[in-house]
Amino acid sequence: MVQKAERVTTNPGNPGKRGRPVGNVTRGTTNPNRMRRLDRWLAGPQAWRLRSAADPLVVDLGYGASPATAVELFERLAAVRPGVRVFGIEIEPERVRVAKPLERPGLSFLLGGFELPVPGNPVLVRAFNVLRQYEESDVQRIWRLVQDRLAPGGLFIDGTCDEIGRRVTWIALDSLRPLTLSMSVRFGSFDLPSDIAERLPKALIHRNVPGERIHGLLQAMDKAWLESAPLAPFGNRQRWTAMCRALLDGGWPVQDGPSRWRLGELTVGWEAVEPLD
Repeated sequence: MVQKAERVTTNPGNPGKRGRPVGNVTRGTTNPNRMRRLDRWLAGPQAWRLRSAADPLVVDLGYGASPATAVELFERLAAVRPGVRVFGIEIEPERVRVAKPLERPGLSFLLGGFELPVPGNPVLVRAFNVLRQYEESDVQRIWRLVQDRLAPGGLFIDGTCDEIGRRVTWIALDSLRPLTLSMSVRFGSFDLPSDIAERLPKALIHRNVPGERIHGLLQAMDKAWLESAPLAPFGNRQRWTAMCRALLDGGWPVQDGPSRWRLGELTVGWEAVEPLD
């Protein structure tokens, strides 16, 4: 059953007064190392955001029934920016209670939702497998609520993945607009690249139909993957890299380069997949 997002509960006449957390309790399914593909993107091509931040504040929003992925995020980002502060935020009080014993300098857990009850403006906010459980019509409003809290140069990640992180997609937004869509797969976990469609973020998953941009991209990926079949004896990394290069040569706004493509990763500009209405 799809859950519908709650309305903003802060008092507009007194914006400093905190109301109930904004959002709904999610299923909370999680597994250790599930977010590794996104985390290595944050600690790789996006690491400059954390290094240049005046306040290296990061939020893991809706970490789920287990705090394991929030702990992993803290440990991975601490290697990039000493002094990073990671707040795991959950709307379910019991999940916060369970996580509290894992707190340490730089890692804290708080009760809250999309209003982000943290002291300051985060440079990174990760919300994985959270918005997928809301209605598509609520996504833009939720995006804006979080975007308005970002620090200068900050990034909001709205993503989805399977249970053990073999197929992962995420949309990256700054304070103004969506910037990119990234897809990352474990080689051997798919027959065609378009198999990742079932893990698209909420803003796109219902748009994978003829005539929509995301459908066109997935079809182009399949075509380039099949045309790169002669490289299969050299391994899937070579084949995926050839697919990415073919997309770039075909005019798709493919970002990064071979060092990311070899990981089974593809990032494109938002203009390539933006819904038509």
